[in-house]
Amino acid sequence: MYLVKTPPVIQSLFPDFIWKIDTHRKEVFLTFDDGPIPELTDWILDTLHSYDFKATFFCVGENVKKHPEIYQRILANGHAVGNHTYNHLKGWTTDTETYINNIKKCDEWVRTDLFRPPYGKLKPSQSSALKMTKSIIMWDVLSGDFDLSITKEKCLSNVMNNYSAGSIIVFHDNIKAEEKLKFVLPRFLDHLAECGYRSESLEYALAEMAI
Repeated sequence: MYLVKTPPVIQSLFPDFIWKIDTHRKEVFLTFDDGPIPELTDWILDTLHSYDFKATFFCVGENVKKHPEIYQRILANGHAVGNHTYNHLKGWTTDTETYINNIKKCDEWVRTDLFRPPYGKLKPSQSSALKMTKSIIMWDVLSGDFDLSITKEKCLSNVMNNYSAGSIIVFHDNIKAEEKLKFVLPRFLDHLAECGYRSESLEYALAEMAI
């Protein structure tokens, strides 16, 4: 069970988390979790490049260790990166010390102040420890590309019908999402471009907010 659109009441319960970017410009913030992997990340980068769109990749440390050349390509193409733990740990089922140490291990491979918890699940103790050094990035639109029970058309409608200016939108660069993402992403980027929207990196957005 998951929510495609994060309700404002949930966002208000966790004000220290970043759910959406406050902007009046026609821009959204595409994010990709779990990579990098050769089967999909290179294709995502090629697709984004064809639109001159930027995104943020929340990387799993062990995947960066396995595929450093793809990670370097993400950076070389001007995208932002975020920490997504070293082993894709679920916060709710991991003790805080182990969880924080796993994030620090990912930091050895992914240099960033951005963090997204796998599954969007954190204990209060983990959140308290992290927010001293990281911006905790959540989302307001979840594509559902990981959900094997929905069609690729439903996945597309999830994003098309729920985004707005400033939305942080979650996709995945993992094998489970490949079929849906290859259908959805080009169509969604076409739609954004036709509507005059841009996609920017969260690093860019947060830097602007700090000015």
